[in-house]
Amino acid sequence: MRVFVALLIALMLGGCAISPRIGPDDRPRIAGKTFVVTGASSGFGRGVALELAGQGANVVLAARRATVLQEVADEVRGRGGVPLVVETDVGKAQDVSHLAEAAVARFGAVDVWINNAGVVAIGRFEDIPVEDHARLVQTNVMGVIYGSHAAMRLFRAQGHGTLVNVGSAESVVPLAYHASYSASKAAVLSLGRALDQEIRLSGQRDISVATVLPWAADTPVLQHAANYSGRTPRMVSMDDPQTVVDAIVWVSVHPQDTLPVGWKARGVYVMHHLLPGMTESIAADMQHKKQMEDAPPAGSTDGALYRPSPADTGVEGGNRARQQREDAVRDGGS
Repeated sequence: MRVFVALLIALMLGGCAISPRIGPDDRPRIAGKTFVVTGASSGFGRGVALELAGQGANVVLAARRATVLQEVADEVRGRGGVPLVVETDVGKAQDVSHLAEAAVARFGAVDVWINNAGVVAIGRFEDIPVEDHARLVQTNVMGVIYGSHAAMRLFRAQGHGTLVNVGSAESVVPLAYHASYSASKAAVLSLGRALDQEIRLSGQRDISVATVLPWAADTPVLQHAANYSGRTPRMVSMDDPQTVVDAIVWVSVHPQDTLPVGWKARGVYVMHHLLPGMTESIAADMQHKKQMEDAPPAGSTDGALYRPSPADTGVEGGNRARQQREDAVRDGGS
């Protein structure tokens, strides 16, 4: 019933239409242009880099895992793109400054900057060490601020550019057991909206800022998550990551201020505007059951907050299949 309500609202607003993706006419907007992609070693970032490469883009690959980035660079070349690898911890201002300088030194300008890197911490707020909350905010908030600051300075000097910040449906609907992650994604949305207004007031019309709001997607994000819930990480009704990859690439050449991706993200976006308290309660109840009741036990870990994991480097994470196996074991044993 709850999902039906969201679906009904999304249908009323066209939210069940196919999620946006680039078409043949978009290649001239991408070929030969330079795109900076943070978090490019897995998940959305890797997928976006490969899609851009297929359109002939220059792709600046940024992440902490330099060895994995070299593998992505080989794939970018194989698809017809021109890669540049820059080992980057987005939570360090000096790393992001170096990233911008390296991109300009190699390609002369940056046309699109995509802030995608992010980390997750799962568990009751007070059970997660405060140091882990701080590290998450350093990556998810300060990393986006550092990247946006570097990009906006470049764009102002060039007179053009598009900034794409990857938020979340949690930018709008905060989720229980994701407190600091939800707070960080709300900050990303507010940052984009403030920058939109500054650009409008400046009259510089060839600079755009877009914030992408995906639903939870089946990337390796849960494998990399800090987890203090006492159970294996889970999310409700995870989307195919390719849907989000397509939307990020599309909005990079068709910028709009806010882009919820898919019918579930659109549905909760609208529901929260109409019935915020009810929407948050429904989301919390669903996540509580999924994470704190249905999931098998697991030990605590700080995940990839402080040290990047050498594993789980694909676009897809395999979490949907894992959750189905876990459910089958639980249901079979009940």
